[in-house]
Amino acid sequence: MVHSAPSPRSGGGIVSVLAVAGIVGSLMQTLVVPLIGQLPRLLHASAADTSWVITVTLLVGAVATPVIGKLGDLYGKRTMMLVCSVPLVAGSVVCALSGSLIPMIAGRGLQGLGVGMIPLGVSALRDLLPPQRVGPAIALMSSSMGIGGALGLPISAAVAEYADWRVLFWGSAALSVLVGVLIWLLVPATPAAAVRGRLDLVGAFGLGAALVCLLLGVSKGGDWGWSSGTTLGLLGGAVLLALLWGLWELRVRDPLVDLRTTARPQVLLTNVASILVGFAMYAQSLVLMQILQLPAALGYGLGQSMLAAGLWMAPSGLMMMAVSSLGARLSAARGPKASLFVGALVIAAGYGTALGLMGWSWGLMIAGCVGSAGVGLAYGAMPALIMGAVPRSETASANSFNTLMRSIGTSVCAAVIGVVLAQLTVTVGGHTLPSETGFRTALLIGCGVAVVAALVTLTLPKTRTADAPAPVAAATPATTPAPAPVAGPAPAAADVLGPWEDAFRTHDPAPEGRHHPRPVQPAETGVLSLEERDELLWLRRENAELRRELDVLMRGAGVWLKNLADDKPAG
Repeated sequence: MVHSAPSPRSGGGIVSVLAVAGIVGSLMQTLVVPLIGQLPRLLHASAADTSWVITVTLLVGAVATPVIGKLGDLYGKRTMMLVCSVPLVAGSVVCALSGSLIPMIAGRGLQGLGVGMIPLGVSALRDLLPPQRVGPAIALMSSSMGIGGALGLPISAAVAEYADWRVLFWGSAALSVLVGVLIWLLVPATPAAAVRGRLDLVGAFGLGAALVCLLLGVSKGGDWGWSSGTTLGLLGGAVLLALLWGLWELRVRDPLVDLRTTARPQVLLTNVASILVGFAMYAQSLVLMQILQLPAALGYGLGQSMLAAGLWMAPSGLMMMAVSSLGARLSAARGPKASLFVGALVIAAGYGTALGLMGWSWGLMIAGCVGSAGVGLAYGAMPALIMGAVPRSETASANSFNTLMRSIGTSVCAAVIGVVLAQLTVTVGGHTLPSETGFRTALLIGCGVAVVAALVTLTLPKTRTADAPAPVAAATPATTPAPAPVAGPAPAAADVLGPWEDAFRTHDPAPEGRHHPRPVQPAETGVLSLEERDELLWLRRENAELRRELDVLMRGAGVWLKNLADDKPAG
């Protein structure tokens, strides 16, 4: 069943609710950062063990996000967003009540399950809003993720400094309940799959195992040693499991991730750019926060407290929201490819600004704002590129996979920057600290990765825009002439498509003596809705591509047969 888009008035409420959901979901990832130094004392465990409080959220979120996205396509995105709010609440309550390591890790793992709400919300916008509002809404929703991360740090630092640490988790539980209630009241139901498939459990476990091996090896390689058997075994196992998982996904009827869709140039290259942008975004966060907090006596540290450092970086999160409307207008005028390209270059400019203004807190604030502006442009463009290349029935799983690519980029960034800062150090008062050379090297690496992301964006295929559909007409009496069918892509000439130009037409006359059911015309079923028109245009574009590919194949086969006949010796 096709669900009509809500009215513009309700659309504003939908976007606001989903943006709040994105902020709360991203907030969970930075919630415990101010407590890192205190966790060994609070949980009566070693520093190495308490680091799992952060790692487990990243691991569970990365593994669960593709599965939750697929379930959103199968059973409806609103339904799965409500389901995701339950572990967010439960995990926060478990963490607030915990006094030891194991319950805290379990609670943080439950919070990781709720991270899948973010790509579900982005995908739901396509189902719930009129087409002209989808672009700006996606940009705002994407920027909300950065706002949660940027604002969460000073807020959690202030709470940890002036109140009991458990207040952090009780507050996150209250926010999660609020988000669930708002989704229940204000977000309409989204359509589920017309032909409901099955969840690929083997694919889910296979992808989960590969991601656990990869992210564990990357995140713990610095502690265990990059040449240790455990690290190498995990990374090698990740490669092997990924290959086996890919073979399975290509054979199963209802795959967790449609790799054939993912292999389309626009989707594939966007995911590659997502890894690089995720890397570039996280490198800036790691470096700038450390420079702000290192002692001023070093000559390059700025001596700020955790709270002060978070406040210096807070404007960068607001900058992401400020540029969301600009990114939407740029995407509407030049396409999301242009927004992604400009965003990557702006991120690189942010690193250049940081290299020149490292000696001042206000300089790093400016550098953070510049870099975050680029992240806002890029993050708003990537979901638009993905959803413009996949069927409506696969938007949630495709966006979830794109979110996973960004998570992989941030995890690899943490490992790479950690190695650089661990190798380029100075010793002061018996303490080993990253050197200024190490920080400048890390900034140059982030700048280089951002430039590579821009170059990858240039290889994206040009988005072919179909003719704009005519406005939806009101219901007319039966005597009114039927509206003209929606204009699709112009048919290719015979010299382009060759003899196969009519192979996929459904209006060919039936052979004599054979019944050929007459295709249903729009006049018989009423005026097409905007969603149906968009879907029809997409199907026609896919049909045209398939016809061209088949024609190339048949031409090649014809040339081969002709050559074979010419080479055959005369009998």
